[in-house]
Amino acid sequence: MTEIDAKIDALVPAWLHLPDIAEMFDIQVARVRQLVKEGQLIAVRRGENRALQVPAAFIDGDKVVKGLAGTLTLLRDDGYSDEEMLEWLFTPDPSLPGTPAQALSENRGTEVKRRAQALAV
Repeated sequence: MTEIDAKIDALVPAWLHLPDIAEMFDIQVARVRQLVKEGQLIAVRRGENRALQVPAAFIDGDKVVKGLAGTLTLLRDDGYSDEEMLEWLFTPDPSLPGTPAQALSENRGTEVKRRAQALAV
């Protein structure tokens, strides 16, 4: 859980507060914080009150986008910080096409994970 810089903030189109995610998932906010702690989500402090927020693209209705947790694990294992992971996930990749975050939401996680694994080489 970290502060976010303007460059990354500009890449991410929409954000959700932890209580909003808890409501969508029908769970306690503490459980959402646990998902962040476990590395299944990335939360950053942003806005005037520096509230923790998660990119909206990481949420699919009442669950975390399929393939996100595995992708975050691969990137973390490659030595990426939360900021670097957000930048990678939300930077357009013409060969995908779109961003890795979009590809995950479109159920193209295998391709995203393959690219994340290639970063370690």
